[in-house]
Amino acid sequence: MIRKLKSGEYRLYSRKTDPKTGKRRNLGTFDTREAAEKHEREVQYFKRH
Repeated sequence: MIRKLKSGEYRLYSRKTDPKTGKRRNLGTFDTREAAEKHEREVQYFKRH
């Protein structure tokens, strides 16, 4: 899940909420949406393998 921040950067959040905090886990902040989408694909890949 990618959200645009007020600073213009994009942040990748986990799809599920973190049970400890009740919020989504931050999986990294990126300058472009393409970079965030690329990292999201990498995360999904490693979740499966």
